[in-house]
Amino acid sequence: MIKFDIRDGVAVVTLDRPDELNVFSGGMGSALGDAYARCDADDAVRAVVLTGAGRAFCAGADMSPEADSFAGPGEAAARSRKFSASPVRPAAWEVRKPVIAAINGHAIGIGFTLAMQCDIRLVAEDAKLAIPQVRRGMVPDAQSHWTVPAATSRAVAADILLTGRTFRGAEAAVLGLVSRALPADEVLPAALEIARDIATNVHPVSAALTKRLLWADAGLDEVERLETAYHRVLMGTDDAREGPRAWSERRTPRWTGTVTGAWDGVLAAESSERPAPSA
Repeated sequence: MIKFDIRDGVAVVTLDRPDELNVFSGGMGSALGDAYARCDADDAVRAVVLTGAGRAFCAGADMSPEADSFAGPGEAAARSRKFSASPVRPAAWEVRKPVIAAINGHAIGIGFTLAMQCDIRLVAEDAKLAIPQVRRGMVPDAQSHWTVPAATSRAVAADILLTGRTFRGAEAAVLGLVSRALPADEVLPAALEIARDIATNVHPVSAALTKRLLWADAGLDEVERLETAYHRVLMGTDDAREGPRAWSERRTPRWTGTVTGAWDGVLAAESSERPAPSA
């Protein structure tokens, strides 16, 4: 259900049910979560690209009878304590590496809401996109009530989520749901180009901390506090000297710091910068 490949610091995760337009199932969700966890833990991975095999990115939930995606009362309900509307853990936004969605074709329902959890999204300009759960007697999933308005506005989110309408990749770019709309055969190469640039030139810890701030949903004061904490983590390190040196010498930086190696210090810095509660 998932293909996983790492090359030159870039992990490519491919939803791999092309004959079924990569429809999402519980098994695919578990496999995708495992792939994300591997990317998060492996310091050799600097950036991640998520794409789909064949002509679709992900055509939504598996609606076949055996999949039982939206079961009614009964035994399934007894299992519902384990159910989550965000079925992939860790989610893309929880991975401490930039995750780029290469939406190479149709992305419907959870196929699109999972893409909205990625940091950067490129889409085929003629791809059909929709979050149609309200037309299926359900509600949108994968935290899309947060990700869609955060990427655009409440007005755009209402248009997309309340109508469940289908639109094309070109419109998604106009609405701000994606960074770029491209011809379908250019989507994955463009995503890989971005990922390779990140893997080569961007400091991995700096990227992890910047991503953490982008997804923190924090107010101005909290952002200032965290920015200060993260500067203190990085200032005085070898990599803080290497970055300017590489720039002045017009060469590729040789980073030595790692996300896993820095993370205890990051968490400690976050705690130490937290103001004491008022009496």
